Amino acid sequence: MNDPLNLELQPRLHGETISLAPLRADDFEALYAVASDPLIWEQHPDPLRYQRPVFEQFFSDALASGGALVIVDTASGRVIGSSRYYEWMPADREIAIGYTFLARSHWGGRTNLEAKWLMIRHAFRRAEIVWFHVGKNNWRSRMAMKKIGGVFSHEAPKELNGRVRDYVFFKIEAPLEL
Repeated sequence: MNDPLNLELQPRLHGETISLAPLRADDFEALYAVASDPLIWEQHPDPLRYQRPVFEQFFSDALASGGALVIVDTASGRVIGSSRYYEWMPADREIAIGYTFLARSHWGGRTNLEAKWLMIRHAFRRAEIVWFHVGKNNWRSRMAMKKIGGVFSHEAPKELNGRVRDYVFFKIEAPLEL
């Protein structure tokens, strides 16, 4: 895997308390059981994602993206959320991580940090910059970005999921190799 253009977008990643695996069609019910909590989406740019028809479209887009991962609690074996790689730009060696959500039972602890750092470390095998697009009014996610070491870059409108909304851009750059 010495080709800088080749980054596996659906790896299997294992941490201390969670694992991430490629999202599959048969993950729908377990993932929707998590996503059906309206409080998960209250600050999100798409606050109706807890509704089954809205989530069905999100899930379909996630499968089609080729970069979606399901997050599993290793102790219980239960699906607790999802995340995604997207906008891989090999020539610029940049990628985005986002579309992340977790069961509220896993908020405030180490789960988001562990998931993001597993994904970031994997991305840094080929990428030099990892971008995060956070809804402008999603204060919970903005605070989480600071917790994982994201550096504010700028605010701008961005089209995601066919809709233009205001986002706050954070990034993490790969460490310099000496």
